[in-house]
Amino acid sequence: MIPKIINRRDFIKISSLGVGGLAVANPLFDWLTGSVISGETIQNTFKRIPTYCEVCFWKCAGWAHLNEKGDIWKLTGNDHDPHCNGRFCPRGTGGVGMYYDDDRLKTPLIRTGARGKQVFREASWDEAFDYIANKMKKIADEHGPECIALFSHGSGGKHFGRMLKAFGSPNITAPSYAQCRGPREVAFFATYGEGIGSPERVDIRDTDCLVLIGSHIGENMHNGQVQEMSDAIDKGATIITVDPRFSTAASKSKHWLPIKPATDMALLLSWIHVIINNEWYDKKYVEKYTFGFNELKEHVKNFTPEWAYGITTIKPDVIRKTAKEMANASPKVIIHPGRHVTWYGDDTQRLRAVAILNALLGSWGRRGGFYNPEKKKMVKLDLPKYPKPSKTWRDAFPDQYKLANLALASGICDATIPTAERDCSFKGWIVNGTNLISTLPKPANTLKAIQSLDLMVVIDTMPMEITGYADVVLPECTYLERYDNLRVSAHREPTVALRSPATEPKYNSKPAWWMAKELASKLDLDDYFPFKTHEEELDWQLKQIDSSLDEMKKIGVKKFNREYEDLYPMDSFEDFEFNTNTGKIELYSTAMEDEGYEPLPEYTPHEEPPEGYYRLIYGRAPMHTFSRTANNPNLTDLMDENSVWINPKVAKEWDLENGQEIWLENQDGIVTSFPIKVRVTERIRWDSIYMVHGFGHTDKRMKRAYGKGASDSELITQTKIDPVMGGTGMRVNFVTFLTEAPQKGAA
Repeated sequence: MIPKIINRRDFIKISSLGVGGLAVANPLFDWLTGSVISGETIQNTFKRIPTYCEVCFWKCAGWAHLNEKGDIWKLTGNDHDPHCNGRFCPRGTGGVGMYYDDDRLKTPLIRTGARGKQVFREASWDEAFDYIANKMKKIADEHGPECIALFSHGSGGKHFGRMLKAFGSPNITAPSYAQCRGPREVAFFATYGEGIGSPERVDIRDTDCLVLIGSHIGENMHNGQVQEMSDAIDKGATIITVDPRFSTAASKSKHWLPIKPATDMALLLSWIHVIINNEWYDKKYVEKYTFGFNELKEHVKNFTPEWAYGITTIKPDVIRKTAKEMANASPKVIIHPGRHVTWYGDDTQRLRAVAILNALLGSWGRRGGFYNPEKKKMVKLDLPKYPKPSKTWRDAFPDQYKLANLALASGICDATIPTAERDCSFKGWIVNGTNLISTLPKPANTLKAIQSLDLMVVIDTMPMEITGYADVVLPECTYLERYDNLRVSAHREPTVALRSPATEPKYNSKPAWWMAKELASKLDLDDYFPFKTHEEELDWQLKQIDSSLDEMKKIGVKKFNREYEDLYPMDSFEDFEFNTNTGKIELYSTAMEDEGYEPLPEYTPHEEPPEGYYRLIYGRAPMHTFSRTANNPNLTDLMDENSVWINPKVAKEWDLENGQEIWLENQDGIVTSFPIKVRVTERIRWDSIYMVHGFGHTDKRMKRAYGKGASDSELITQTKIDPVMGGTGMRVNFVTFLTEAPQKGAA
């Protein structure tokens, strides 16, 4: 049992580290007079511009503050934004480093050598657009416009998506689905008829028991959830963390369950068994709102804690004790669905077990469980109808991944490699704001697909590895230099937030909206961008909801009243029809059964590490977002490289010491490009190693990030595909240690 923390400040103090904390807390110092400038003077003297953060998907609304010279000098949160409640995390406050990073892409580039050789020449915007448009038209003429796909992880994707749909392709994808959250959305849809959404609809603020099973709140820095969890701890909420690693969240928990990796399903099924067998479930809720309870009860009758102990290494009394903690808190209990859930290939079924457990405890639609979010309804632009595509990405995978409701990034990648079975592979990629070399598993497969393309366009702020393989590189200005689509988010109450440029774009970079409009014009698609400027488009949209661009520039965030008083619709036990086949919460999923999948989650044993190898576990750091911030001058001051966590027992066997540089080699003989420093710690199980994702960059143009630490992405050469929705289970790779530098070219 781990003691609870005494004060919420112990939990959230990490968000005030280093540069991040200075940007929020420190007053401005006048070096001429040697005095601190008061807050009132700052407000009277300097200007602030509304924005919302682009460093991660949470997109907290805030202010960009300008100094007397008109330069951006700090970022702060907007007090009226429910995503951040006026407080930015370290990444958010450090976002200004993206603007000042002198390694940024500065002007359009056209490749002059072989793909991957980093041989480019500078080009004008007009020449770059002509090149892209001519190639796109050629692909459309020879193969159809559907053979061009957009990969995106950022706000710019909306603009390029509009252009591509107008051109005739519906194939728009983000790695955040098949490589991250897709299984949980499909699992919760199959159970409740609704997904989890983003930000997640978890009512951590009012919960009495929060169960984190592979969710690292405090390290992934999902801002609103971190704040709510710290408040819940202050109120005496029980935290239960299931993780092979003693994470930040585990250190703040009443119970830490150091589970054997790949056995989470066994623990979930055993918890369900205990709660049903002891009649600890919410009987009134289950009887009124659920379907398939008897089938579930029969299904889990043999999944005892003793059975689970032999699989998970979690003792039976701990399984029973933690199940009782959940039941005591019901319905104010959350078994958190997590976000990055693509682990072992049976991930949709594992998340089905999470959804079922929440239903048994009556937490869906209840205070302290899962609230019902509401989003402001926006008037759509009056655009011509998009052409009807003759085919989609699904045609490459007949009768597969039937419950996937979004395009699969890894699927499009696979379908780009020509085969005899496919009449059309993808011929063109537009890649915006995502370094596919690091975000897609099996890098060799990604490179094989890229070499098969007729056209690859990369739009980014930084020269990531992916830009080296582009035919055309377009430099996007940072989020602090542009307007973007309104952030219309679903939360406890609807909000709309504005991103407005705090300054002119540096160098010869441009906003994505302008790029998409100009490229659309080259493709004779002007009607799909009817406004001359993005400001005009935003002002029109805002006036449809009784606001304006002028108003939003002053307030940044506008809140709206809920249309219905249904934040917790099940609290009153009124009749409610769920969007499922039965109109009930489906413990036994008829949607899964109809498509030929198991209607109840099953435990499947997973592959064990070979002798001398350890399961590769990867995660996040609170000051970095994936690989996109690894070169940020503000955030590298907080963390400029990763380390590999190794249990002392293993370190002793290998004669490894703290700070020693080693190389990691996976089961396929792939060795990391750069060494990584050892961190010997009891905080990781002996059968696993852990490293933070996003380091070990191989592109020398990122001077701060090049060669710093090792890349976990290089080692993810095996995946287990989720048969339900196509997610790529990536925690199925194993590594061993090399204590001497491998011979050049050996891997």
